[in-house]
Amino acid sequence: MTSTNAWLVAQGRVLASATVADTRAQRRRGMLGQKDPEFAMVLPDCRWVHTIGMKCALDIAYLDDESRVMKVQRLSPMRLPLPVLAACSVVEARAGSFERWGVRVGDIVEVRRASDAPAESRRA
Repeated sequence: MTSTNAWLVAQGRVLASATVADTRAQRRRGMLGQKDPEFAMVLPDCRWVHTIGMKCALDIAYLDDESRVMKVQRLSPMRLPLPVLAACSVVEARAGSFERWGVRVGDIVEVRRASDAPAESRRA
């Protein structure tokens, strides 16, 4: 189980809790073992992902330097797609999540870290 440290937000609406993979271990583990259907993994400074070792399909969104969705794809298990060279980060979620959340190419998807919240909201 991975602890969350951020929220995905689009058009002022929280889409899901998320973990920003800040460490090499988090990046390597990715979505492996994640059972929560409303969870996402954010991979900063990333242009390429794979689903080697995954037992289920993933939705993948490639974001540019302004957090705009450049490409969305669904990857079946055991896939090695081509990198998206212009991407600056990647969001991974369980297959079907982006459709449920309404995520499409052109959307701005913000990653709001819990540490970015105002101090008064963290004290609650």
